[in-house]
Amino acid sequence: MWGVQLTNEADVSRRLIPGSRLPVQPLALVIFGLSAMLGALAVGGTGPGIALWAVTGGAFSAAALSVARGLVRRRRARGDLRAALRLMEHDPSACFCTEAGGAIVAANAAARRRFGPQDGQPMARAIAGLLPNAAAVVFRHETALERRRIAHETVLTPRGAVRLTAHRLAEGIFWRVDDQTAAAHHAGEGISLPMMVVSHSDTILSMNAAMRDVLGRRATAMEEVFGELPVVPGRRARLLSGDGPIEVIPVVVTARDGRREVYAVPGLAEPPAASVAARAFEALPVALLHIGPDGRLLASNRHAQTLLGIPRDAAGPLSQFVEGLGRPVNDWVMDTLAERIPNRPEVVRARRRETEVFLQISLSRITDGTGPSLLAVLHDATELKTLEQQFVQSQKMQAIGELAGGIAHDFNNLLTAISGHCDLLMLRHDQGDPDYADLAQINQNANRAASLVGQLLAFSRKQTLEPEILDLRDSMGELMHLLNRLVGERITLALSHDPALLPIRADRRQLDQVIMNLVVNARDAMPEGGEIRVETRMVTLAEPLFRDRAEVPPGRYVTIRVRDQGHGIPPDKLSRIFEPFFTTKRVGEGTGLGLSMAYGIVKQTGGYIFVDSVVGVGSTFTIYVPAHDAAPEAEAAADGSAPAAATDAAPGARPQGVVLLVEDEAPVRAFAARALRLRGYTVIEAACAEEALERLGDASLEIDLFLTDVVMPGMDGPSWVRRALEMRPDVKVVFVSGYAEDQLEDGSIGIPNSVFLPKPFSLSDLTETVRRQLH
Repeated sequence: MWGVQLTNEADVSRRLIPGSRLPVQPLALVIFGLSAMLGALAVGGTGPGIALWAVTGGAFSAAALSVARGLVRRRRARGDLRAALRLMEHDPSACFCTEAGGAIVAANAAARRRFGPQDGQPMARAIAGLLPNAAAVVFRHETALERRRIAHETVLTPRGAVRLTAHRLAEGIFWRVDDQTAAAHHAGEGISLPMMVVSHSDTILSMNAAMRDVLGRRATAMEEVFGELPVVPGRRARLLSGDGPIEVIPVVVTARDGRREVYAVPGLAEPPAASVAARAFEALPVALLHIGPDGRLLASNRHAQTLLGIPRDAAGPLSQFVEGLGRPVNDWVMDTLAERIPNRPEVVRARRRETEVFLQISLSRITDGTGPSLLAVLHDATELKTLEQQFVQSQKMQAIGELAGGIAHDFNNLLTAISGHCDLLMLRHDQGDPDYADLAQINQNANRAASLVGQLLAFSRKQTLEPEILDLRDSMGELMHLLNRLVGERITLALSHDPALLPIRADRRQLDQVIMNLVVNARDAMPEGGEIRVETRMVTLAEPLFRDRAEVPPGRYVTIRVRDQGHGIPPDKLSRIFEPFFTTKRVGEGTGLGLSMAYGIVKQTGGYIFVDSVVGVGSTFTIYVPAHDAAPEAEAAADGSAPAAATDAAPGARPQGVVLLVEDEAPVRAFAARALRLRGYTVIEAACAEEALERLGDASLEIDLFLTDVVMPGMDGPSWVRRALEMRPDVKVVFVSGYAEDQLEDGSIGIPNSVFLPKPFSLSDLTETVRRQLH
């Protein structure tokens, strides 16, 4: 029924409503009652015996009541689940159910048609092709569901807005994916002028009450309304009314989806300028202009005057009132009058308005005895233009992010080869060697380059994060010692915490980098000195927060504010402040990657960052990070000291093992092979996955570990490893890549005995990872 491995409601119920084991509380009551019963039998019919029998009956009754209550609760949950699954199957939107572990256990017909079979896959994988950074969106919903039963978010994508809603359903989650479209409405209702909505094939989709009254009936095709086809906008036509044909002037407004709104303006005997201006214009509920054969404005109605910000008696060329086309407005008007170009709407900007207002103008040519003229229909397109600008900005940021991620991936391969061979050279030189200092400089600059690549990956939100539960009162208190040295003596650094601050889940190293970058920027904005305040506060949003083209869902957040008393950021630069390579500093003082890096880290963590600035007063950067209710994890579990101690090898010991190294970059492969051979491993090299599988065809070849790149020409790393593990299931795996693990299509998730090593890695990183996997 569901198109997944689970074929009936009982299977789904078993996955989403666990509880087949006897609960601990009733079991304890039964044991207690049995103990009391044995005591009563031993004592006999004395007073204590009667008391023990009473205790026995009470314990058994309480146990039965607890079991019955649990059964009723599970039966109610199963009923709710069955009702949800049945409604979900007929829902026109794509719906999924995931179990407690995050795997999809059910999907409706709409989801199967749109996304294909996704059984057993995580939700983020299923919608990865629909939403940018789907993993972060799903993570935010799952985190929000820990505090409430429903979470929702609208995400802007290249194909339009998508709304993702998550409901807590038993022990799992119910997901719904909706494409946001404009709400359907009956066009023209409440308008006294006859109008109808027509498809591109001349089928009438709807008509208002005025048109139905004129026709005396409902019509389904244009040929039932007009005596002659095709209908030419602005040219007199005969409308087949219930009382006989009447003369009208059709006004056609074309929508982007191909539909047309056709208005029927009564045709009068007066000249067109007088008739349109004096009698038809004010009756229309849309903004209209009448433009003469010389391209000058002859008349405007009240709606057009409001949109353009012009008086009633305004006259002159249309270019005096609007601007913004790629060519002169007057040329567009005259070409339309002469029918040299097709009739299509254009978006322009109103010149006379104090605020920025965009208009969509459709020109219709009117032919009459006095000659041709134009009827211009105006629509307020400000909101549409704003959404378009946001979408263009989103596309630009996404394109730069993809470019940065791709460059960083290739650059990581180069850095791995440079730093790796430098490590090999340093093994052959001691610190007293004259060449050792030069090698150390090469190694140090390679590490600096790796840090720059990390900033690019942070902006593109493709760096590897290691999130942990953090108490900002502890982590920022330790960071303040370093920050005080960075800001200098003329600047005072103040730290303030909310006493009720909850922990957050974030990568401590990356979050420290964000705070450090914001503080350094604040320092640079105050060359004469001042105070930088770093504040943490708890904020509870009862309703979504809309600002700076972002929507912060309701919930509890920890905010981090960095305030300075510097020169501020001009308003025209605020909208670009998080773009890569954009900086307000002078040439040579900044790369423009700092704030874009901070933006990428915060977004990948599931948070939001905003900036407020007043020139001459200062700037405030505010970070919103979802609060985490769990207590901070123990430091000992996070620092990995125990595993390190357990895997320490005896001095002088040489590990043994056979490693199949698969890497398409020859310099990286050469370095890795030499490094492993120096540590006593036998290395078999392959330049691609196909060559590796060919070598594994030799059954006599014993392999202990696969060391493979993830992204390669031809077959990728996870794909060939899965095939190889079918033949050699006990072999362990180390994946390496310049991309972050969670950004890979498959990654190492789901492959047994595998770990991930990000590039660039050093000689010690590589050998230590291999040693831990094998020993």
